[in-house]
Amino acid sequence: MNKKLLYSCLAVALGAGTGFATFVMAQAKPDVLVKQRQAVMTLQGKYFGPLGAMAQGKAPYNAAVVQRNAGFLDNLSRMPWDGFDPSTKGEKSRALPAVYEDKAKFDQSGSALENEISKLVTVSRSGDEAAVKAQISVVAKVCGGCHESFRAKQ
Repeated sequence: MNKKLLYSCLAVALGAGTGFATFVMAQAKPDVLVKQRQAVMTLQGKYFGPLGAMAQGKAPYNAAVVQRNAGFLDNLSRMPWDGFDPSTKGEKSRALPAVYEDKAKFDQSGSALENEISKLVTVSRSGDEAAVKAQISVVAKVCGGCHESFRAKQ
């Protein structure tokens, strides 16, 4: 009986904590959201850069680095999107108004990036260097396409 009470109390406490965390996240300041999404994009560049260099023959192919970086990118590719909240529209960033005006296309671009990086993770485990390099090029194209439509030039 005491175990049931303990588990019930624990469940209530965890549920309340989850609700509070959701509320707090929903209250994030627009400038903080922008900084967070920019941080994710910076990390994506850090982990994609070596892959791009390998695909272009500018760096020697290293299967272990490809697998590691693809795994990091798989996680990172799902992180920035909630940072493009409409409240961030007036904040200083390189996001074009199209991010907010054509949300469906923007969301589709984000999903395409996530999907192609997921494919990169899978192919990176195959040991097929040519297939990995081809998929790296696909990821670069998808990433660049989003930048063309939704990111201001410097």
